Amino acid sequence: MSDDPLAGLNPEQRRAVEHGVSAGEGTVGGPLLVIAGAGSGKTNTLARRVAHLVVNGVDPGRVLLLTFSRRAAAEMARRVERIAGKVMGTGAGAMTQALGWSGTFHGIGARLLRDYAHAIGLDPAFTIHDREDSADHMNLVRHELGLSKTERRFPTKGTCLAIYSRAVNSQASLADVLAEAFPWCAEWEADLKELFAAYVAAKQRQGVLDYDDLLLYWAQMMTEPALAADVGGRFVHVLVDEYQDTNRLQASILLALKPDGRGLTVVGDDAQAIYAFRAATVRNILDFPGHFDPPAEIVTLERNYRSTQPILAAANAVIGLAAERFTKTLWTDRASGERPRLVTVRDESDQVRYVVETVLANREAGIALKAQAVLFRTSHHSGALEVELTRRNIPFVKFGGLKFLDTAHVKDMLAVLRWADSVPRPAPPRTGRTSRASWPGSSGRATTGRPSSGRCAAGTNRISNASTRTPSCAGPISSSSSRSPAAIPRANAS
Repeated sequence: MSDDPLAGLNPEQRRAVEHGVSAGEGTVGGPLLVIAGAGSGKTNTLARRVAHLVVNGVDPGRVLLLTFSRRAAAEMARRVERIAGKVMGTGAGAMTQALGWSGTFHGIGARLLRDYAHAIGLDPAFTIHDREDSADHMNLVRHELGLSKTERRFPTKGTCLAIYSRAVNSQASLADVLAEAFPWCAEWEADLKELFAAYVAAKQRQGVLDYDDLLLYWAQMMTEPALAADVGGRFVHVLVDEYQDTNRLQASILLALKPDGRGLTVVGDDAQAIYAFRAATVRNILDFPGHFDPPAEIVTLERNYRSTQPILAAANAVIGLAAERFTKTLWTDRASGERPRLVTVRDESDQVRYVVETVLANREAGIALKAQAVLFRTSHHSGALEVELTRRNIPFVKFGGLKFLDTAHVKDMLAVLRWADSVPRPAPPRTGRTSRASWPGSSGRATTGRPSSGRCAAGTNRISNASTRTPSCAGPISSSSSRSPAAIPRANAS
């Protein structure tokens, strides 16, 4: 070996990486659950484990790596190649390129369904509908059944698809899904059952699968013992990232792939189960060890590499309030005397004002604007803050999604407003008297007489940078001029 791929790992990370791996022996360890606290180096640990498997002789083509997003899968592959390269040199690239079974549950499901299509009665050339296509398809069936013309408002296509998706992914009855998540739609239970049955029939006639079908068909395929054994036998090791964000359907697939748990590694944090995306449930990670006999080994990563101890102390206090959880205490060797503050505000507007005023106060205290950051959970949560920062002329850069003022619908609205503002207006009748209070920069004193050419009555041509209107005292426009009234202030402004 030219370098140690495990160098720099703390003892708990190293234990997770080496679990069940013996060089040259070809052994496969039992199930492993890695509880990775926030900022504990989870991604690095998982990448090191994959690289360690490859370096120790595991065929990368028989490693299945399931991640939350395609971007995460690509990043994981890059890390694995970089780590393996320290040991294998130039040969690492070819080895990691063979790590072909890396992606999301839906992406891997689509590949396997095409491989086994004939065995389960599918056309291998089936079409996959995205969420928008699926919603439109649902709407067509909804219209054909006459549900778009009911006397009482029937759920929209998006709501219908959300109900259908939750029922599929949670493996719950329609009645339970409506009662728990869509109580305002409970009166339509019978109609929704009819709609969903017709929607499924339409998909099957057309050879179409939606995103939920990719998991549903995969899970159903794994209920056939022969197929389950064949699919499971293709992979020696199965590793899953962000396991706290999986749903019951995904958990059933994993347990069918590795019913005894050998070679199965899941990584996640029950304290970060906040998405509930596609009916994700924290029960998957909480119940994971008990699915096996003996129970899965648990390795807890508690050392935090991002925050300071006062922040972690606050986080530990919040985590400790959970009624059911895996025990962990986040810690770091990064000390700080400043404690986090919990600020209560009345509403979103007050929250925005507080944030902006704090940013400005920090700037006055010597902290540059570029040294300050505002974190938010999702991109659209920053809309009100962006508007206020722009209003106060505070420059900022947004990472993740478009700026509020750059989104298509806002730009369209601003374009309409600019157009309306630039439409020529008829000049007001001249009475020989005009008020200076009607245009920017006036003091309110009136004067008489016709304004001089190119100037308002006050003898000034200053305008607001934000305004595109002609001052009301600009007077009539000569027919020989090609400039619009809105352009005159700009031409005269110095």
